[in-house]
Amino acid sequence: MAKKEAVVLLNMGGPNNLEEVEMFLTNMFNDKNILTMKSSLLRKFIATMITFSRTEKAQEIYKQIGGKSPLVGHTKNLVAKLQERLGENVIVDFAMRYTPPFSPEVIQRLNEEKVERIYLIPLYPQFSTTTTKSSLEDFEEHYHSMGDDAVLVEVKHFFQNSSYNKAIIQRIKEKIGDTEYKDFDIIFSAHGLPQKIVDAGDVYQRHVEKHVDILKGMFKDEMMDFHEIHLAYQSKVGPMEWLKPSLDDKLSSIRNRGVIIFPLAFTIDNSETDFELEIEYREIAQEHGFKDYRVCRCPNDSDLFVDALEEIYQKMK
Repeated sequence: MAKKEAVVLLNMGGPNNLEEVEMFLTNMFNDKNILTMKSSLLRKFIATMITFSRTEKAQEIYKQIGGKSPLVGHTKNLVAKLQERLGENVIVDFAMRYTPPFSPEVIQRLNEEKVERIYLIPLYPQFSTTTTKSSLEDFEEHYHSMGDDAVLVEVKHFFQNSSYNKAIIQRIKEKIGDTEYKDFDIIFSAHGLPQKIVDAGDVYQRHVEKHVDILKGMFKDEMMDFHEIHLAYQSKVGPMEWLKPSLDDKLSSIRNRGVIIFPLAFTIDNSETDFELEIEYREIAQEHGFKDYRVCRCPNDSDLFVDALEEIYQKMK
């Protein structure tokens, strides 16, 4: 009898409704990988203050994109496609870090199925302590406290996977359509990170820069001759120094003819893509006089992303 295996996709999650916005913020800012102070009491106090000050504003944001995050729905579609691809001998599931379904719920299901090997794939292309490490730690800590005796196998990044990068190229081509590449600059927009986290040894910035270099090479192979190619960072909050250049600064400094934005750090669309990039930064681009502003979709449940996940799983075996 074949041993039972499972593939579990991990992500940060997003509110499934407006009532979950407070839960999302509370769990995120209580994450020791996000607020890195040693004192848990201090972290809890700061997290409570941040959540209190941001919940109402965040709810207003989610109201503008349908009253919930698109992330969970896209992830369910991705899981269904990967399940079909891998067949009935492999269970495919997903766990979220800050909103349901949480790790304990998923672990309970896997225990009932007597799974003997679990492949953990965080849906973050580049490694960061704030995302990949946080999600892996969360699942593994819960599994060791309530799980059976399955072997856990993890992958920490996949930005070098060819099929995944083909999925990115496909999304960019979809957005460029019949227009000329030379009429556009392209900005790879990665989620920002406080500089102090990078200075402490987080490899995220290096992974992001390597990823851009890979995609530049693919542009040449595909004859995607953009006017210029840029990297910028979005989503800065608070007064501390974050990775530079910011997307705001980049939009103010490049040619204001046409620009395409690709959200490099996300595999699944969420509020940072559907609201921040599509709505907020569109307004900024218009203020700078851009004649054409386009935002690419994330890979989401594209067939090429499913190809990539299947390849990652096979390589982990």
